[in-house]
Order: sequence, then C-alpha cells, then structure tokens
Amino acid sequence: MALYDKTAHELHDLLTTKKISAAELTADIFSRVEEMEDKIGAYLTLTRDKAEATAKLVDEKIARGDKISLLEGIPCAIKDNICTKGIRTTCASKILENFVPPYDATAYKKLVAQNSVIVGKANLDEFAMGSSTENSGFHTTHNPHDLERVPGGSSGGSTAAVAGGEAIFALGSDTGGSIRQPASFCGVVGLKPTYGRVSRYGLVAFASSLDQIGPITRDVTDCALVLNAICGHDDMDSTSTAAQVPDFTKSLIADVKGLKIGLPKEYFVKGIDAEIETAVRNVAKKFEELGAEIVEISLPHTEYAIATYYLIAPAEAATNLERYDGVSYGARVDGADVVEMMTNTRTEKFGEEVKRRIMIGNYALSAGYYDAYYLKALKVRTLIQKDFTDAFEKLDLILTPTTPNVAFKIGEMVADPLKMYLQDICTVPVNLAGLPGISIPCGVTKNNLPIGFQLIGKALDEETILKAAFTYEQSL
Repeated sequence: MALYDKTAHELHDLLTTKKISAAELTADIFSRVEEMEDKIGAYLTLTRDKAEATAKLVDEKIARGDKISLLEGIPCAIKDNICTKGIRTTCASKILENFVPPYDATAYKKLVAQNSVIVGKANLDEFAMGSSTENSGFHTTHNPHDLERVPGGSSGGSTAAVAGGEAIFALGSDTGGSIRQPASFCGVVGLKPTYGRVSRYGLVAFASSLDQIGPITRDVTDCALVLNAICGHDDMDSTSTAAQVPDFTKSLIADVKGLKIGLPKEYFVKGIDAEIETAVRNVAKKFEELGAEIVEISLPHTEYAIATYYLIAPAEAATNLERYDGVSYGARVDGADVVEMMTNTRTEKFGEEVKRRIMIGNYALSAGYYDAYYLKALKVRTLIQKDFTDAFEKLDLILTPTTPNVAFKIGEMVADPLKMYLQDICTVPVNLAGLPGISIPCGVTKNNLPIGFQLIGKALDEETILKAAFTYEQSL
C-alpha cells in the first residue's frame, strides 16, 4: 500500500486501527525520498535515525493501547530556517553550512512533543529571500508537477516535499508569501497565520515584523490539525499574541451561507495570467452557489505594496544579518585584520540575492534617505493596513489569486530581480497588514500546472478562513 500520498488524518485512522504501523509509514516515506530526492531536491538534511526512533516509540504506545495525538507518527519536513537542537540548520546559506543550534524553535518543539516523525530539514531560498528556491546556497529544488519548473519560494523545499510525497505535511515560514506562493505552484494547501499566532522563537529572522511560521499540507483538515499543534502564546517571543487558541478542527464545517466575500478589483489587473483569473472568478461563482455573497471591493493602496515591502523587508533583513560576521558562530574567512575578515566572510559566504537585499536595506536606512524611503514605507504600510480594516467592517473574507502566474521555468527569472519580486504582488499586502491568508488549489492550466486562490481573513480569524476553504474543498 502506497502511504506517501495520503493525508495526515487518513494515516492517523490507519495507525489507530492498527492497519499500518508508524515504522511502516516511516519506511514508506523514506523509500519515496530515495526514489524522488535526486529529481526534486526537497531536502538539505535527512534525519532517518531520529525518524525511525520516533516511529518505534509511537508503535510501542499503540501496542500498549495508549491514545496517540492526531499528528503522532506522521512524517513531516521542517524548513531549514527553523532551529532544531542537534540537527544542522543552514538557512540554505554557506555562512551557516555547519551550524548546529543549541536549542529548538518553539513550533518545532511542539511537533516533537506530539511525536511527529521528522524526516529532515527542507531547502529554501537563502535566509528565506526569494520566490523560487533558486537562491539556495546548495541546490535548486524542482517542482514535482514539472521538474523543469520552480516549486516557488522561499518555502520551496517544504512544499515540494509535501507535493512530491516526501513528507505528509511541513512547516514553512511566510514573510511576503513564502508559504502561500509555493503552495499555489505545487498544488497543495498553505496557510500563513495571523502575525503573532505562532511563536517566532527559533525562526532565524529575515524581517522580524513580517515573518510567520505556518503549515503546508495536503488538504484543509490537515492544515487545521497542524495549526492546532503549533499555535499558542510563547513567553520567549515578545511578539507572540496572548489570544486564546480555538480548536481549529471545529471550523471544518461545509457551510458558507451568509458569508460576505470581497473580490478586490486591484488583484485582477493587467499582468494576471488569464487562466488564473478565470479559475479564481470560477471560485467566486462556486462560493455564490454555496450561499456566500460576493462583493466587488477596492483596496486602493495595493499598488504600493511591493515597493513598501521591498523597503521594509530589506531594511529589517540588513539589521538582522549584521550578526553574521565570522566572529561568534558560522563560517569565517580569514583576513589581515578584523575588518578584512568580516568583509571576506560576508562577501564569500552570502549569496547574490542576500547581498542585494542587505544593500537595499542599508541604503533605505542610511541618514540621508531614512525619511524619504524607510519612514515613508512605514506610513504607506499603515495605509495598506487601513484598507483591510475598512474592508473587513463589511466583509468576512477577501478572495484573490495567490499568484499572478503559475510555476515558471527554472532560470527564467533569475536575471531579472524586479520581475521575480513581482511574484509576491498578491501575497505581500497580507504580511504588511499582519493578517491570516491561505492558498487553496482550484484547478490546473491547459499545461496541467496547479492554480491556487487565496482567502484573506480578519486578524486572529483563521477559523472563518478554514471554514470557507473546507467548504470549497468539499464541494469539489
């Protein structure tokens, strides 16, 4: 029986009824990894010994008749910018090639406490800076649907692992769309929770006011299960919200009657692929058929979102990456003095995209330009947030495409950073506003490439997002 293409909740039922063992499931996943990894390249580090030890522990619990949690014994991938004690955490950067953290990230620790089986650490764009996983310092990950195409980024390894059967679910991080965009490209479900809903402790910082850890799964039910496991207040993260965490599985009700869903005209402009626009408008029609009310709305400051994001995110990145200087930890390249050593280390060990963002960020923060660029970007961010606040006074959800186009070919956009940055046009406003958003598959193109749509919700209202996403999924 092929187990690698099943959902976590299906596998949980098979485990609890003793139709399979956790050891068999783990072996099946690693067999799939051996078969596909040379083609996909989803992982940077595999942790087979740890995985098999956890599976053995779960099987012993089941044999004793002990109750197991819903994610117990379920194989998963962890994006390699999430700290794992005793397991290499590289951020796909040469500067951290041999770094082994002395502590666990909170979100990862919660999965370990549930006895989830950790398959390995997944590839990403270096320090999560990119939209294609071509910026990894080690190798490019390929899209399981078409190996000549990118899986998206920066959580491309995590998403490709789930889509390719090399993990049942995964953790990714989303700073400007890095869970939702690859989920759309790979035809899986990806959710970016409300900022502060999941602890950022142990997530290697890219842009601290934007970063958020979230689940990548096969279906909406699994998404709710993983969200239940990783959400919650954490004293180790000063930005962690103290809001009570509901049981998200209780939102899995196929009913959208009475929901008001906004369709923002700014997300359906020239440049959006025609097949994607048609697919997303068909989703809107489906929601209408199911009893929701579709309202055309305007989010007038959307056009400034990319420019705002690419000032704020690089500015925060430049500050966060100051610590990689060859002194305390990470790689070191010697020089005649300490300044030359730092310069050599950063020049040789950072990739081109990381250097580009550091330079943009330092320029925006410099004395002569701070007011003109960074401060202005913060003011525009407030206007973008207000657009959403105003819209949600009359709406329950907002429906948009997840991406302006489907997965593009490897190498197609590498030489044009601006074109690559525009990949995030539908997703970055959600991060700037700190809101939850999910990407759900809604069909394929004539070339059989996945298309995803995005649902955006009010702050801390993942429940309504999951309810609508589940309703759509069940209607198919």
